[in-house]
Amino acid sequence: MLTVVLILIVVACLLLTLLVLIQNPKGGIAANFVAPSQIVGVKRSTDLVEKATWIMAIALVSLSLLSNFFRPTTAGLDVSTESRIKNSIEEQTVPAAPMAPQPAQTEQTAPAQEAAPAPAQ
Repeated sequence: MLTVVLILIVVACLLLTLLVLIQNPKGGIAANFVAPSQIVGVKRSTDLVEKATWIMAIALVSLSLLSNFFRPTTAGLDVSTESRIKNSIEEQTVPAAPMAPQPAQTEQTAPAQEAAPAPAQ
């Protein structure tokens, strides 16, 4: 099913590219033809191309989002088919952060006060 969705995405991309290239800001598709009276007039052809462009753009976004639901999951697959980057990240160990040097702790003691002799009793 994923293949079908991817093929539809490629087709939508090609059609969207053609629709954008067809657009002519000075008169639409009908301005490029020699005959002035076409079945679809200049104004209508511009509206038609603009609507088709919006429809293809919406279809492309929708198909892109839809393709996410059809991608294979790694639950039933062999370990060897998983992402190499994911495996290498999981296998790496985080090195311990280096310890910051502790500043030397100096004990600041108050200068020894001379004890006054206790009065004799």
